[in-house]
Amino acid sequence: MTKAGSTPALDSAEIFQGGREIVIRHGEEIYRLRLTNSNKLILIK
Repeated sequence: MTKAGSTPALDSAEIFQGGREIVIRHGEEIYRLRLTNSNKLILIK
């Protein structure tokens, strides 16, 4: 993790670790963060 100003920044390559999707737990909710074929991010609840 690096800092850009005072906001923490994470590199997407570290988050995805070679994959195309990760699951994020936020409290009781589950989200999926996907990397599209056009290299964009989609967050799905």
